[in-house]
Amino acid sequence: MSKQRVVVGVSGASGAALALRVVERLAEIPSVETHLIVSDSGRRTLLHEVGPHALHQLLTIADRSYQVRDIGAATASGSFGTSGMIVVPCSMRTLAAIAAGLADNLIVRAADVHLKERRRLVLMTRETPLHLGHLRNMTAVTEMGAVVMPPVPAFYHRPQSVEEIVDHLAARAIDLVGLLGGPLATEWDPQSHRQHAATRYRVGRLDNRGTTLASSGTSPKERRRPGLLILVSTSKAQEPVIEQPSFEIRTSARKQPYRLRAGEEHRA
Repeated sequence: MSKQRVVVGVSGASGAALALRVVERLAEIPSVETHLIVSDSGRRTLLHEVGPHALHQLLTIADRSYQVRDIGAATASGSFGTSGMIVVPCSMRTLAAIAAGLADNLIVRAADVHLKERRRLVLMTRETPLHLGHLRNMTAVTEMGAVVMPPVPAFYHRPQSVEEIVDHLAARAIDLVGLLGGPLATEWDPQSHRQHAATRYRVGRLDNRGTTLASSGTSPKERRRPGLLILVSTSKAQEPVIEQPSFEIRTSARKQPYRLRAGEEHRA
């Protein structure tokens, strides 16, 4: 059986750990061959966010790696068959270059090849907030056929660490390529979610002394500033219960605070 080639481009946006995890997860699939391109800014971000051994680890795991300035490499040609490409993280500069067809380095050229050959291109764009130019570039590459996937974490699988969040995002990006043997990401199962719910959460209101209103089981460590909504965990495995908070508003016509229940309208 021939290998499924996947190109991974690593540009200089924040989120370098995602790149490392994507390559690691691809390496776990026996039928996949990973082709890695890391930009100069990507190398710097890997060093800053992951550590001094991150780049070496990436290069070791990948089946083949290329210099970002080598625009004559195999991945620069449409005749080099691949199953798809992931740019992770995708900086706004790289996004803009892909949107404009400005193939001035191997990451952008390989991405351009995937678009012209009608292959799957996943861009894990990493920036916030976004200005109009960013949004227009995302629209442009989407119209060309790319999949824009900002690394927005999902919480329905109840991650217990940053590592679990990174792992889920990496798996989702790989699943979008559509490789044989997927999916890798944990699928949503409402029935399983209800059965394995281990905690019950209540939303309470804090009074002026920092204690909760309409909530129970609050320890001193859970106290916050007056007026803030807090999330309190209890031991019973039940469906989440949201209690309506109350708000204080004052008017010139009243000396005493008026207690307004959520959902009511205030008429001065």
